[in-house]
Order: sequence, then structure tokens, then C-alpha cells
Amino acid sequence: MDLQYQLRSGSYYLYDLRDAPSTVTGERRFRLKTDNVAIAFDLHTGQVHQHGSPARIQSWASHTRRRLRAAGALDEANGIVVVSGPLPVDEINNCLRISGYCRRMFRRLATLPHGKLQAATARA
Repeated sequence: MDLQYQLRSGSYYLYDLRDAPSTVTGERRFRLKTDNVAIAFDLHTGQVHQHGSPARIQSWASHTRRRLRAAGALDEANGIVVVSGPLPVDEINNCLRISGYCRRMFRRLATLPHGKLQAATARA
């Protein structure tokens, strides 16, 4: 897995682990900083289509659904699901790393802990 989210100071940071750490700070440059993370995936296969900031992912999903419906692919359009919010970092990274994991996470979504509160209690 080359992409990985980390929760720092109440925000989600996306890092590309292929990037070399800075020789000065020892940290990698982040690719994205957002308050919440959204993941768009196929409900039937669990394959991740897009991930990132909720506004961008919702826009992508709406556009893609519209395009698929216009092409007559109603099942594919209806199969695009977007999950967003303060999700646990481990769950987000598992979606990126494990094929089909998003479908399993979606089934357990109501029972998942609040992603930011979990990290705050772990530091206390």
C-alpha cells in the first residue's frame, strides 16, 4: 500500500509512502489535509473508486452516476456508494489496502467508533 491516512491534530493527512522523508524534518510531505474523509466504492465488489475530501468525492460520484445513467448502466450507477465522516484511520487504510474491504466496512458502519474521538482517548 503506497497511500496511507494519518490523524494528526484533528485532521486527516494523506501520505504517499513512496515519497522519501525530508532530510531536515524526517517527515514526508502530505498529499491531502482534510477534516473528514470520503470514500466512493462499488457496493457489489467493494472496489474503491475515489477517496479524499467529501466535497470532491460527492461531486465525482454525482457526475459519474449521471454519466452512467445516461449510458444506460443503471445498476452500476446505483452501486456507487459514498461514505464520509470522521472514520477510524485503520478502517480507511484497510479500505485502501484490502480489496473489497469497503463493502465489509459499510455493513458495520453503524457500529464503528467516531474516528477522531478514538484517537483522542488513545493519547490520554
